[in-house]
Amino acid sequence: MQGHRRQPSIELLELMGVVKENGNEPPPVFTPLSYDYVLVAKLMEDREKHARKRKEYIDQLRNKNFRVTEITNDNLAFYGIQAPKEIFQKYRYLLKISDACSGNSTDRNISLSTRIRIVHFIINHTQISSKENLRDLMKSKVFETRFCLHEKRKQKELKEEWARWTACLKGQPVTKVRDYFGEKVALYFLWLGWYTFLLILPAVIGILVFLYGLSYFNSSPLVGCKVWKLSDTCSYAKLSLLFDNNGTVFFAMFMAIWTTLFMEFWKRHLASFVCEWRVTDWSESEEELILELVNDAECRPKMYKHSYSRTALVLICVLVMILVIIGLTHFLVVFRVLVAGTLAKDFRSNLGAMLAGAVLHFLIITVMTKVNRIVALKLCKIEETRTFADTEKSFTVKMFTFQFFTYFCSLFYVAFFLGRINGHPGEYVRLAGQWRLEECHPSGCLTDLFIQMAIILVLKQIISNMFEYFGPLFKKFLEKKKRQHKLQRKCATCYLKDDYQLKEGQELCENCKLRDWHANYELTDVDSFSLFNEFLEMVIQFSFTTIFVAAFPLAPLFALLNNVIEIRLDAIKMVTLERRMVPKKTNTIGVWIDILEAIGVLAVIVNGLVIGVSSDFIPRLVYRYVYGPCVNGTAGVSDCMSGYINNTLSVASMADSRVKFDPLQMITDGINATSCSYKDYRDTDFNITHQFWLILAVRFAFVILFEHVLVICKFIASWFIPPVPMHVKNDGLNDKFRRLQEELKYFKPDTVCAP
Repeated sequence: MQGHRRQPSIELLELMGVVKENGNEPPPVFTPLSYDYVLVAKLMEDREKHARKRKEYIDQLRNKNFRVTEITNDNLAFYGIQAPKEIFQKYRYLLKISDACSGNSTDRNISLSTRIRIVHFIINHTQISSKENLRDLMKSKVFETRFCLHEKRKQKELKEEWARWTACLKGQPVTKVRDYFGEKVALYFLWLGWYTFLLILPAVIGILVFLYGLSYFNSSPLVGCKVWKLSDTCSYAKLSLLFDNNGTVFFAMFMAIWTTLFMEFWKRHLASFVCEWRVTDWSESEEELILELVNDAECRPKMYKHSYSRTALVLICVLVMILVIIGLTHFLVVFRVLVAGTLAKDFRSNLGAMLAGAVLHFLIITVMTKVNRIVALKLCKIEETRTFADTEKSFTVKMFTFQFFTYFCSLFYVAFFLGRINGHPGEYVRLAGQWRLEECHPSGCLTDLFIQMAIILVLKQIISNMFEYFGPLFKKFLEKKKRQHKLQRKCATCYLKDDYQLKEGQELCENCKLRDWHANYELTDVDSFSLFNEFLEMVIQFSFTTIFVAAFPLAPLFALLNNVIEIRLDAIKMVTLERRMVPKKTNTIGVWIDILEAIGVLAVIVNGLVIGVSSDFIPRLVYRYVYGPCVNGTAGVSDCMSGYINNTLSVASMADSRVKFDPLQMITDGINATSCSYKDYRDTDFNITHQFWLILAVRFAFVILFEHVLVICKFIASWFIPPVPMHVKNDGLNDKFRRLQEELKYFKPDTVCAP
């Protein structure tokens, strides 16, 4: 018996363009006015070699039946590229018979965004005789730039419905964004909108935690200003109570669970739209194989390969880069010590050092962002990844790692090392034997962490948004002013109400084409990593919002306010201020989902350490139940935390020969001081007390308990919430069932002939 193989249907053959008309191959057919791509070359300093290569490349496109329209304006040559229908017929046919893409729509009318994606791949993989492709030709200045055109009508619809400031509180037309910019951009806005929506509850709870701390601002017994000469430090001590209180523990636990719920509900939200867009079974690797065959039916697929030597080299380079970033953190520490030493005559020296350090940290972040990008791209070239998708994934992981260390190394130092390695009176740790390391205020180190985060998070968002919006806007204004004197007005024939919606056979005049192409040319350029920059900015913000939220309960509020603006800012920028991004197909946000999962786990660990190690929550807890007045049964005590400040301060005698004091500092407000208090748990001989070890043991016990409980809660939440809604699963099941039924119609049982 022989198996029966179903032959391609006439419809599929028509899709591919295999069926002949009157025995002849069908001629290439073009859709009127649908210019899929535009290349631009500068002619001012044009050399013969460049002109020859440019002509050869254009001829290569024409050999593939592409239609290329050349229009010259001053020193610029525009090449409008239009692909024949046979290209898209092949794509639809291969997509329909593909296993991984079997759930995709194969409508006969292919959208312009899909056309652009196909043409973008082909022109980037078209080579001239010297084996140079378009990217190589652009590097050598044969072509200046390339871009796809905005669609006037759809651009206007998106601008009215979405890309304007007055629509800040409205929903997003994600499906329309997908139809215009592709699934990748649509999923970015879908994720950003979902993230912003779920930030509402953490922002509200963060405000309540802040108000809870504010209620203790003047009444807390922890601030003993009337007992000690701390008149210069009272406000500073009160300030720390705004974010170092009992409500902080609850908020940190809530945010750890919120991170898990956010990720699980996002997966469900994503699955609904992926099912609606019919890209559930889409495969990026198979899509690239299809495009390679459409471009060249005789091509050979790129093989997977792996080199242990290259991987080891990349790993070593990544570790070296991380050490360099950590070294910059040490430089920042030294800078803060020097500033504090310069301002040492005033208590506000610590505050001044913190502010100066935070500003310098921001400048380091700005510079290192550019350095990190260059290094990450170089390392990706060393790896020699198989496809652009692999390159993008590798670049994303490296760039985020570098940026994470750049942003957070200083914060980790402030949270876990500041004030803990500086010694004690008589044995202070000094740089070059002169400058003492920084110390925490008796009220705790979370104030330093709060100021660092506030400056970096808020300042970075404000400055970034200003540059993102006003930079392209100013450029567009200047270019528009220049263009008014160079180009003629639209002719009456082409100026239609629906923006160039011409009938079959109609064509724009050359002047109107030039106006449209020139207007797109003057917009801000975009590249393959433009969307990556937006994702990176938001994921770094997500890290700030979750990892150190115990020290900055208002972080979700600032993130929420920023994101409401960010959504419209990015929309306005993409629709009106930038060239159109090449639409890209996907069914996920890629490696970012793994990065967000890792941040969620790290947030549990870090917040547990911040509460258990950095804050005064554990020392207060131990004092209340072991050393406080309520434990001793002291009569007349109205609060069990009375005397806590005294308990946390150790005393150094002015007469101790091991301690060197400035004689002028021993007299304060006419009072001759005989001793000095400092925050530590030491006796008069500077030996660590039993209370220190007890607090340390409770700290570690709390961190372990905190992390284990929250990790268990995260696993329970992940198990309890299905990642895919049931209606999505059922829709997929029914869709596959219908496809199998269709396949069954072509089945014919084999017949066995009698001998």
